[in-house]
Amino acid sequence: MNGRDLVRSVKAASQVGAALGLRAVRASWRLRRADSAGLPRQGPARARVPGSVVGVDPEPGGGRVRFTRSSLRIMVAVNGAVFWGWDGADPEPSYALAGVCPEPDSRVTLEPDKDGGWRVVAERATVTVSRLGAIELCTPGGVVLRRELPPRWWEAEGGGEARWAQRSEVAADARFFGLGGRSSGPRLRGGTYRLWNTAPAGSFGPGDDPLSVTMPVQMVVADVGTHLVFHDTTWDGTVVLREGREGDGSGHDSVGASELRMDGGPLRCWAVVGTPARVLHAWVQLTGGAAVPPSWALGHQHARWGAGTTEEVRRLVADYKERALPLDAVHLDVGHHRSRHVPVDRGELLASLPGLAEELRAGGVRLVSVMDPGVTVERGEAVYEGGRTIDAFVRDTAGKAVRGVVRTGESVYPDFTAERVRKWWGGLYEERLDRGFSGFWHDMNEPVSFAAFGDRTLPLSARHDLDGRGGDHREVHNVYGLCMTRAGYEGLRELQPQERPFLCSRSGWAGIQRYGGVGSGDVATDWHGLRASFSLVLGLGLCGVPYAGPDVGGHDGEPAPELYLRWFQLGAYMPLFRTHSSLRAGRGEPWAFGDEGLKHAREALDERRRLLPYFMTLAHFARRTGAPYVRPLWWGSPEDRALRDCEDAFLLGDSLLVAPVWEPGVRSRTVVLPRGRWYDTASGEAFDGPGRVTVQAPLSRIPVLARAGAVIPVLEGGGIALDVWAPAPGRTGHGYVVPDLGDGWEDPRVERYRVHRSGQRVVVEAEGEGGGQPPYPVRVRGL
Repeated sequence: MNGRDLVRSVKAASQVGAALGLRAVRASWRLRRADSAGLPRQGPARARVPGSVVGVDPEPGGGRVRFTRSSLRIMVAVNGAVFWGWDGADPEPSYALAGVCPEPDSRVTLEPDKDGGWRVVAERATVTVSRLGAIELCTPGGVVLRRELPPRWWEAEGGGEARWAQRSEVAADARFFGLGGRSSGPRLRGGTYRLWNTAPAGSFGPGDDPLSVTMPVQMVVADVGTHLVFHDTTWDGTVVLREGREGDGSGHDSVGASELRMDGGPLRCWAVVGTPARVLHAWVQLTGGAAVPPSWALGHQHARWGAGTTEEVRRLVADYKERALPLDAVHLDVGHHRSRHVPVDRGELLASLPGLAEELRAGGVRLVSVMDPGVTVERGEAVYEGGRTIDAFVRDTAGKAVRGVVRTGESVYPDFTAERVRKWWGGLYEERLDRGFSGFWHDMNEPVSFAAFGDRTLPLSARHDLDGRGGDHREVHNVYGLCMTRAGYEGLRELQPQERPFLCSRSGWAGIQRYGGVGSGDVATDWHGLRASFSLVLGLGLCGVPYAGPDVGGHDGEPAPELYLRWFQLGAYMPLFRTHSSLRAGRGEPWAFGDEGLKHAREALDERRRLLPYFMTLAHFARRTGAPYVRPLWWGSPEDRALRDCEDAFLLGDSLLVAPVWEPGVRSRTVVLPRGRWYDTASGEAFDGPGRVTVQAPLSRIPVLARAGAVIPVLEGGGIALDVWAPAPGRTGHGYVVPDLGDGWEDPRVERYRVHRSGQRVVVEAEGEGGGQPPYPVRVRGL
């Protein structure tokens, strides 16, 4: 053991306790030995490039371009998405895609280009391939959005997985977004971003990278247009971004650049061109529409680390009710069961869970249970024995079950890349449903194994099924959380077919939205953590994961009352609205922060409750169109550079602009407005954009502005009503309502309403068959 590892070992023992710390030290050495023996040795590597074009073979949707040392397949799908894959890489198999690969577009043409290259022409994009293998992604008009230079491979002598690198160039004014859930941003500036799902050893803040959800998905916004690229490989890698610099008009611009370096896997890519809305619509057609959460999961949820007793849970719910604070769910975190699989009787809480759950549900409150993947090694324990019976656990190269360390001690890990294991795991949720739980929160599923030094996960050499293909943890690590959530979703669909499942995962990958949402994990308790939690939610939305939210108030410290309140006010406009903190942070309930804080938190909760029909409408649109609930200000105007660089406000749907407070002592703030008229929802004052305005931000609220002409469904008197904001003179407006038909699978009809002025009146009419007046009360505002 070297000196650095010795120091880490001592720290591990002191942080988690001596017994667990010693296990973590042993786990680190086991991991090191396993990889030393199980991974192929890396010998000298030689570099390779594609070479020159030698021929082409037309195919539906595009064709294959042959080079002297490689081949390139290009295919344009019917939805306009462009695929290209090197060295024989095809779109499948892929954990990102929803079902089968989309059909190729039969209208696409393959044409010779200048200098011996080729051009694929489609309705929404043109792709040119140079003689030496550079790829240009262009608008239908021929404007270059992205130029991918010829790739390079490094192949070890004697075989093994080839490393590769792909360098790309974009416009000098382009801005980068996405790459999963990142604490830096929302705009991703120049720097190196790792693609390896990682649970931070402590709480995270801006600049901490990587986090629990990384994915090689970039959305790039520039004057010339917007595009999304997804390099479909699950291996470890890095993305190095460099923003461009515009010159003085003399042609001395410095282009933006992105370089992707991967440790293995196929070199294949999907790209989509268009407006942000069109781009994400095509993206979710590839990766699947977002699961619509049950209606209660759009309300306020509170998580508890350590449930204690039945009376403690009952008292918590009663405290919310006595203070007139809406509450929809209580999450039982670590402590309500020992092995985190089948609860064992450690007191009357577990014995009385079914009755408690029924009692709380009658009052409108659901129980949510935490689920970790690590199965405690314990002879006779039902889950462990059941997993052994079907050979469910990940094994090493010698055929032994890989052991890691979690809070309960030594554990083994299900291989969720095997269909039989997913089916077995999905059946385990029956016991939780019988105990009265309505939803499930997947934690520690990067996956995590506590380690004194080295990576806090499974050995890279660990063997996985990969749905019959076989492979090791280098390929599986990033999709482990995705496959676990898939197992839970499919199990719940079978066990409880009448209700939409609620699943929230800490880790995931491209396509996680098909099965549930994402929670932020352990965000730092300070003003920087507040910004980081917002960055993570907006970045995930631009990668196709719309339902996400932070731990309101931070995880591992006790926030100042003002910080807690401003975080709470932000959380009220996040898709997943959950307060959560660790045992070390004290109580995270609103009344713990003084009478004034409680009063203003109640106002934020009441507004969230009022907007529930709007959130339900956004949830259904996210499933159908891919448009996230939380959107950057440039969503409708990507050509506006001031909006592209604005990172301190966001759109909630099309109708509301939310401007959080990010610093202590702030009682007014500047807001960058998109074009059009906007109303301060508190004062009714009107502002015309584009431009900057100063609005009031008292401690009682954060500024929220409504778009002129918006129709916003709200909850009033137990039913839906419409808040209609007057359009500017000479303008019209519109809005949508997707009514909540319960928590089942019935697909509700989208109602569209049109708004126009008639003299001094504002007229609201239903569109489509029947037309006429809305069936809801209408309140016109802004006149």
